[in-house]
Amino acid sequence: MFSENKKNKRMEELTSSQNIIAQGTKILGDLNSEGDFRIDGAVEGNIKTSGKVVVGKSGSIKGTLQGTDAYFEGKFSGKLTLSGILTLKDSAHIEGEVVAGKLAVEPGAAFNVTCIMKGTVKEMNKGGQREQTQETGKTA
Repeated sequence: MFSENKKNKRMEELTSSQNIIAQGTKILGDLNSEGDFRIDGAVEGNIKTSGKVVVGKSGSIKGTLQGTDAYFEGKFSGKLTLSGILTLKDSAHIEGEVVAGKLAVEPGAAFNVTCIMKGTVKEMNKGGQREQTQETGKTA
């Protein structure tokens, strides 16, 4: 019983941890983490996380990003794959390929990408009734 409580506490610590890349810092290479990222510096490489990624106004990513949710005020260039929500503030500048569950874009944000939305897509079955299936935003 006690070991299960310690295991749950450790999992909470891992998922609530935040990695910060400060303004003026430049990282070349790959980053993997279970926790969240706050990026105010520059990253060139691949980022993979099960947490949320926040890119501040001075932050930039060039490469690939895989995660759950992302919130951009800064720049991104490359391939962005999210299972959750991509939020773009008015100062965001995104280029490349995007795969996301949901998208929120403020007026003024630059969004120059090829985009695929994942989520619930309604399709007609043979009887003419609608079915809900989990697919990409592509229709047959």
